[in-house]
Amino acid sequence: MVEDKKPGNEPLVNPTAEDLLLQALELVPIALDKARTVKSFSSRWRVIISRLEKIPTCLSNLSTHPCFSKNTLCKEQLHAVLQALKEATELADVCVQEKQEGKLKMQSDLDSLSAKIDLSLKDCGLLMKTDVLGEVTQSIQDVETFSVRELLARLQIGHLESKRKALEQLVEVMKDDEKAVITALVRTDVASLVQLLTATSPSVRENAVTMICSLAESRQCENWLVSENALPPLIRLLESGSHVSKERAVVTLQRLSFSSETARLIVGHGGVSPLIKICKTGDSVSQAASTCTLKNISSVPEVRQNLAEEGIVKVMINMLNCGVLMGSKVYAAECLQNLTSSNEALRRLVISENGVQTLLAYLDGPLPQEEGVAAIRNLVGSVSVETYVKIIPSLVHVLESGSTGAKQAAALTLYRMATSNETKRMIGESDCIPLLLRMLEAKENGAREVAAQAIASLVTVPRNCREVKRDEKSVMSLVLLLEPSPSNSAKKYAVPVLAALCSSRKCKKVMVSCGAVGYLKKLSEMEVPGSKKLLERIEKGKLKSFFSRK
Repeated sequence: MVEDKKPGNEPLVNPTAEDLLLQALELVPIALDKARTVKSFSSRWRVIISRLEKIPTCLSNLSTHPCFSKNTLCKEQLHAVLQALKEATELADVCVQEKQEGKLKMQSDLDSLSAKIDLSLKDCGLLMKTDVLGEVTQSIQDVETFSVRELLARLQIGHLESKRKALEQLVEVMKDDEKAVITALVRTDVASLVQLLTATSPSVRENAVTMICSLAESRQCENWLVSENALPPLIRLLESGSHVSKERAVVTLQRLSFSSETARLIVGHGGVSPLIKICKTGDSVSQAASTCTLKNISSVPEVRQNLAEEGIVKVMINMLNCGVLMGSKVYAAECLQNLTSSNEALRRLVISENGVQTLLAYLDGPLPQEEGVAAIRNLVGSVSVETYVKIIPSLVHVLESGSTGAKQAAALTLYRMATSNETKRMIGESDCIPLLLRMLEAKENGAREVAAQAIASLVTVPRNCREVKRDEKSVMSLVLLLEPSPSNSAKKYAVPVLAALCSSRKCKKVMVSCGAVGYLKKLSEMEVPGSKKLLERIEKGKLKSFFSRK
């Protein structure tokens, strides 16, 4: 280490930035003179000399900053420059005196010196650009008073060990005050973190991906992370990182993959294979994050075939069977829903891998979710009618116990299955009609609509129509669905159901008492299909009733 001293004086115990600057400027010409006298290793010394010549200008620029004398980073950079200058003079003496231990050793030492000088020049330039020189700071050991901006600057400046210390402290700050870090971040800081994902030190990589994971989950820096090319090193960590690194990397990809464009990039960078491997062998948290990432990717239609070729169908079906966390099963079901939404070949693949039975077993749980029902809905057109015998009881269970979205999906699935009188009778015999009628009273317009749509299809079979008539609330619920508001999309399905019930004098009487005539007049003006004819039938019945009383 260079002694901190003024010419002719004893070494300084605590030199100022000005003291260090003076020493460096005095040592530059000495180092240059000695370097120019060396005859051996001429090509390497020419590079070193060219870099030594840049030091005075670099230090002069740094010293002009108003806070030059107050900033810890400036002093650290001056120490690094002094160390490099001292090493240059020592190596020049060795070369001139031809006392080197060996040619290869000297070549290595000169390359190392050249890299140190280059790093110091680069760091001084970066220091001027980071806007941290205006902040008065303390020693790197004083965590409590260390500014976030300075910590972020240290990710770009100095050797790996210095970056490691700064990164460790940033991770701690992020735990206590995430907002402070995010507020201070600029794009170059994100770029520095991304570069550290490929550092030689495993602990640095681990802390870097921990930081990046926190940033991704905060939803503040997603675009910067992608544009700074974070995806390739994140994917490499999935393949070869530590347990913690893998978990943080996959959670980061989960967050980033909600963007369709980023999902495409993950596929392009070869991310599908390691994600599938984690689904097979990872811990429960990593499995859930990986399954969610693949689910997000599967929402992009043009990459679904790529996913299938990587074996995603079998993996998702296995996740439905064996996933530890319920979230993993939900994501797997949604992934299968996406895969089967528009591709008949993928539907057949899911069916061949026992996907229907697996999805039905998932739906038979205590609180069926929409994703599983939607996947079944996509598959019903590709299975035999005999398979409906297994599907219908599960849909009835969903109508009884499922979430609101699941019930809507189940009603729509029943509608899609009701393509023949045979299947309509099968559905009617399953006791689902009372459950569909109950949905007509739901608060959600979408639930009322799909229930009315399914019932409209089912009542074309006399047995089902009689069951609707037997329900005391059915007519009143259907009449209320005639409300002409544009937001009421169920009215177009309520009309044909009421038309099917109109043959019953009792039902027709209830329609009149519930105000169906007024509604139908408005719907006739709006030209809702079937409304005018239904109005005529009801009014004709009213007229007959009037004369019969006379």
